Amino acid sequence: MFLKNYALFFVFFYVSMATAQFGGVKGYVKDVVSGTELDLAGVQVLGTDIGATANSEGYYIINNLTPGKYQLIATYSGYDADTLDVQIVEGKILLLNYFLNQTTVMLGGGKISETRKKRKKEDVDIGTTKITAKQLTKIPTIGGTPDLVQYLQILPGVVFSGDQGGQLYIRGGSPVMNKIILDGMTIYNPFHSIGLFSVFDVDLMKSADVYSAGFGAEYGGRVSAIVDVKTRDGDRNKLAGNFALSPFLGKLSLEGPLKKFVPGKGNSSFIFSMKNSYLDRSSRVFYEYAEPDKLPYSFNDLYGKVTFNSSNGSSIKLFGFNFKDNVNFPNSTKYNWNQTGMGARFSLVPEGKQSRIDGFVTYSDYDINQIELDNKPRNSSINGLNIGVNANTYNLKDEIKYGFEINAFGTDFNIYNANDRLIKQNDNTTELCGFFLYKFVKKKFTLETGVRIQYYASLGNTSLEPRINGKYSLTSRLTLKAAVGKYSQNLLSAFSDRDVVNLFYGFLSGPDDLPTTFDNKEVTSRLQLARHAVLGFDYDINKSSEIGMEGFVKSFDQITNINREKLFDDRPEYADKPERLRRDFIIENGLAYGGDIRYKFENKRTYIWAVYSYTFVNRFDGINKYNPHWDRRHNINLVFDYALDKKGKWSANARWNFGSGFPFTQTQGLYEKFDFQNGPSANYATSNGQLGILYGGFNEGRLPTYHRLDMSVKYNFKMTKKIKSWIVLSVTNVYNRPNIFYFDRVNYTRVDQLPILPAISFNSSF
Repeated sequence: MFLKNYALFFVFFYVSMATAQFGGVKGYVKDVVSGTELDLAGVQVLGTDIGATANSEGYYIINNLTPGKYQLIATYSGYDADTLDVQIVEGKILLLNYFLNQTTVMLGGGKISETRKKRKKEDVDIGTTKITAKQLTKIPTIGGTPDLVQYLQILPGVVFSGDQGGQLYIRGGSPVMNKIILDGMTIYNPFHSIGLFSVFDVDLMKSADVYSAGFGAEYGGRVSAIVDVKTRDGDRNKLAGNFALSPFLGKLSLEGPLKKFVPGKGNSSFIFSMKNSYLDRSSRVFYEYAEPDKLPYSFNDLYGKVTFNSSNGSSIKLFGFNFKDNVNFPNSTKYNWNQTGMGARFSLVPEGKQSRIDGFVTYSDYDINQIELDNKPRNSSINGLNIGVNANTYNLKDEIKYGFEINAFGTDFNIYNANDRLIKQNDNTTELCGFFLYKFVKKKFTLETGVRIQYYASLGNTSLEPRINGKYSLTSRLTLKAAVGKYSQNLLSAFSDRDVVNLFYGFLSGPDDLPTTFDNKEVTSRLQLARHAVLGFDYDINKSSEIGMEGFVKSFDQITNINREKLFDDRPEYADKPERLRRDFIIENGLAYGGDIRYKFENKRTYIWAVYSYTFVNRFDGINKYNPHWDRRHNINLVFDYALDKKGKWSANARWNFGSGFPFTQTQGLYEKFDFQNGPSANYATSNGQLGILYGGFNEGRLPTYHRLDMSVKYNFKMTKKIKSWIVLSVTNVYNRPNIFYFDRVNYTRVDQLPILPAISFNSSF
C-alpha cells in the first residue's frame, strides 16, 4: 500500500510541477458528417515543430505550450485541413475539437505516412501486433467471411490446433494463459470448435492488439499473452447494415443513430450483429463427399452495443452478448458451451485538465459440457464481476497511466483423470490489483517502466510484478527493442492429457490444497508464476517493405495442473499413501523459448506476409520432463493478396501454413479391465470386463506434419448507388491434404481434419 500511495503522490507532484508553467490543448479529430474518429490524424502548431498524433479514438493532446496565442492545424489523408486559433492559459489544458470535411482531391498522402512513422516511433511494440478490420481481408476468407481467428493464426509465435478444436497457443502458453478481452470484458472461449471462426464479428471490430510476450503493467491476471479486441460504435448519421450468406454461415448486422451527430453537440447510436452457422446441416447438401457426420458443427453469436457521446468527448457505452457452440460427433462425443455477458464502459474528459479517465463494469457467465462414450461427463462453469478504472495523464510527451481493478468470480468444475478418479472443485475468489506505468518518449528511444500489484484474496498471496520494455532507433531504418517482466495468475484450465486432440477446456480457480513441496523445495505460493524476456529488431527496407525478428524466453516458474496420477481419495484412511497419489492437483514448472522472423510488403495492389517461428516448450512435474501437446517446433505462414485491376473490383489471395507434428501419447496395447463394480465377491473369471488401454510414454510420440493451402477470389460491384455487394469464391484445403484431427484409440482408426471445401458467398452492405 505504501508503494502504491508513493507512486500516485509522485505522479501528481511531477505532473503538476511540469505543467505549472505550460498550458495546452486536447480534444478529438472527427469526420464532420459521420462523427467517426480519425485515427492517426495530425495536429500541428503552425510555425513550430510541436504537434501530436491522434490515437485510435481520434484523441490528441499537446501540453507543452507557453501562454499566448497560437494557430493549430489538423490534417488527415483524404480530408481538408482545418486551422483554429487558440489562446493558451498557464496551467490549463483547453478543449479543442476538430471536425474535418472529406475532399475529392487526395492530398496529404505523405502526411498520413509521416504520422504513422511518428506513432510507430512513440509506441513500444515489442511482442505486439496491432490488427485493424481492413487487414483481415488480406487473407483468404474461409466460407467467404473474414474472421479474427483466421488472422491470428498467421502471427509470429502463434500455433493453432488445426481446422477443428478451436484452440490457439501463443509463444508456449496454453489457452488459459492467454487473456482475451472484448471491450474490457474477459472472454473465456473466443473461438468456435470448428477452428475457422471466432465470436468476434469483423463488421463490428475496430481493432485488436495482440501482446504475445513482455506486455506492460496495465494488463494482468495471465502469464503468457493478451488479445485486446475493441468494437466500434454504430453509425451516428444514418441507418446502415451488412448481410452475408455462405454454406458455412449466415450473418446480419445493423447500426444507426438514436440521436444524430451534429458537430459540437451530444449524440447516440446503436450497433447489433448476429451470426449463425449451420454447417452440420448444409454439409449434407454441399459436402456429402466429406462425410457430414464429421462436420457436426453449429454456433450462434449475438452482440449489441449502445453508445452515448457528450459534446466534449466523454462517453458511456452499454453492451451485451450471447455466444453458443454445439458439436455432436455420432457414436463419439457431444460437446457444447454457452457464454453470456453484459457491461458498461465510460470515458471522462475533464475540462481544463490534461487527464482522461476510463472505466468499466462487466458481468459474464460461461458454461461448457462434454459427454463421451464412457458416460463420465466433463463440465465446468465460471461467472463473475469485473470492475476497473484507469487514468491517463501526460508530462510533455511522456505518458503516465495508472488504475485499479477488482475481479470476483466463481467456478464449478468436474472431470475424470486418466485413472478414472473424479476431480471436482466449487470455489469463489476475488482478485484486487493496481498498476502504474510511465512512458518516456525521447528523440531516439522510448522506454516504458511499470509495476503491477496483484492480490489474490482466496489464496492469501500477493504478487509484485515489475515490467520494463523499450525501443531504440539505431538509425532511421533500424530499431532495437526489448522487454522483461514478471507475471502471475490464479485461474487455471484442465483437460485430459491423454486426448490426442482436446475439445474440452474447463476453468477453475487456483486451489489451495497443492502439495507442500515441489522438486524438494517448500511451496510458498499458490499462484501460477512466469517471467518473460524478449529481444528483437525492426528494419524498414524501403517505403513498401519491412523485416523484423524477435527472440523470447518464458520461464513458467510455477504451474498448477490436474494430477493425472491420482489413485486415492484424499481422506484420512489413505493418509499413508504418497501425496502424489492423493492430491487432485500437482505443481509443475516449464520453459518456452524460441524466435521468429517476419517479412511484410505492401503497396496499393500487392500485400505479402511471411512468418517463420521456431519454438521449444517443455514441462517438469517433479519427476518427469515432457513436451505438452502444443509443442510445435516449426511453423510457417505465407500470405499473398493482389488487386487484379486498378479499380479494385477484382482481388485474389492465398495462404499456406506448415506446422511440424504435435506431441501425443501413443497406445501401447489393449486389455480387459475388471474393476469389481459388483463388489469383491464378483467372479472375474466368468464376468466380462471393460476395455482398458495401455499407454506408452507420456507425449513421446509425434503426429504427422500439418500443412494446408487456402485461396479466395473476390468481386466487388454496386447493386444501387447505396448498396455495395461482393461475391467471394473460396477454397479451403486446396490440394486436399489429409491432416490428422483425432485418433480413435478403441477402434484404432484415424480421423482427419477438413477435406477440400469450396464455397461461394454473397455479401451486401448499405
